[in-house]
Amino acid sequence: MRHKFAVIGLGIFGNSIATTLAERGAEVIAIDNDEDHVEAIKDQVAYAVALDATDIRSLEAQNIQDMDAVIVAIGEDFEALLITTANLQELNVKRVITRASNKQQRRILEKMGVQEILSPEGEVGKTVAERLLQPSIRTFLPLPDNYEIVEINAPRNIANRSVAKISLREKYNLNLITIKRFFEEIQDGKPTQVEHIIGVPKADTIIYPSDILLLIGKKQDVKRFIDINR
Repeated sequence: MRHKFAVIGLGIFGNSIATTLAERGAEVIAIDNDEDHVEAIKDQVAYAVALDATDIRSLEAQNIQDMDAVIVAIGEDFEALLITTANLQELNVKRVITRASNKQQRRILEKMGVQEILSPEGEVGKTVAERLLQPSIRTFLPLPDNYEIVEINAPRNIANRSVAKISLREKYNLNLITIKRFFEEIQDGKPTQVEHIIGVPKADTIIYPSDILLLIGKKQDVKRFIDINR
């Protein structure tokens, strides 16, 4: 089944997210109140429409509530971004991801209960798209020749198995750089989960369900590893 996404706000950042998602096979609705922006992207996505996203009825008419996720990438008009985000929350959109241009905007969005907030200064549209298509990928760094370094949540099917038994290199052409693991520590008198690097994994290192794996390999091999073991 194809992923279905909507991207609202088609500046450089939103355009990059929308076109990358479409290139990767997702069904994308691209939305902006500027007809020129819509015209520029219409041939690259499933559907592009000019509308005012602060009008909840206009959003509902596009069946926005049926999307797997909606990315609010409005850049210059923060009031419009807030109203649009509130509209999506009211329509019970499964996953709302909203842009914040500074710390103050991020704080306001957090007060609204937005769980996923993007900072364009630290995010690239293609990186955001990759995370949407592969939710288990936490972060990734593209490298030349189609290689990448990725941080992923340990897939369910490899949990409680040793590094040797998973055969990452032999079966998937991947190398495990290290593992991030959470340990309970007392901080300010309270038990707190603290993330630590466990160093270079050995063949007998057991991978726990809550571990985060740092891998290097080709993009298609990372995807195959995640798909097989999810």
